[in-house]
Amino acid sequence: MKNVFITGIGSGLGKALAKLYVDKGYTVYALSRHLPPDLKDINFVQADLSQLENVKCAVEKLLKDVKELEIGILNAGVLGEIKDMHETSLKELKDVFDINLWVNKLILDTFLDLNINIKQIVAISSGAAVNCNRGWSGYSLSKASLNCLIKLYSHEMPQTHLTALAPGLVLTPMLNHILEEVDEQKFPSVKRLKASPKMSPEEAAQLLYETFPKLLQYESGSFLDVRKM
Repeated sequence: MKNVFITGIGSGLGKALAKLYVDKGYTVYALSRHLPPDLKDINFVQADLSQLENVKCAVEKLLKDVKELEIGILNAGVLGEIKDMHETSLKELKDVFDINLWVNKLILDTFLDLNINIKQIVAISSGAAVNCNRGWSGYSLSKASLNCLIKLYSHEMPQTHLTALAPGLVLTPMLNHILEEVDEQKFPSVKRLKASPKMSPEEAAQLLYETFPKLLQYESGSFLDVRKM
């Protein structure tokens, strides 16, 4: 039976991916702030990933008996508030970077320390990493940095294929917040998002499940967008 590691399975895309992999017969190992009551038959360790000092121990506890992973999906992420950069404090930026970037460094370091044989790692990135639209501040910065992090680790993990992947527009709580509460006049990208096609978390999970093997055709360390493949 193949093993899969996923972060951020409390809702949205992460939850849908975990359920899909269970249905496909994989053994799922997951870290998240909470375990949804309808998500069963997985190996789970509760972890508030904003507490960076606890991340390594949580990963070690979860994977202590695991020697191989088919894929590690670094999905956990936060949006931060959509507002102009000059109104965004360093504290707000740090909070977003902790989840979207530094947690993933700690996880990758722990994978290496545990000497786990991992075929593939996919970090869930975003088109915001390159679009840099007004108001996306810490989210754009942290996802651009995540793309760079994955490229850097690709040189240090030659036996593993790493990709940063933008999954397209998924109707998660994060996106719903943007669509319903952010001023589209001040932040024009919101208007474009409203007019763009979107997927349910389940649709996105199925698309990504089918896309992940195709990523192996590209150079390790690449940033790819599922909408352009």
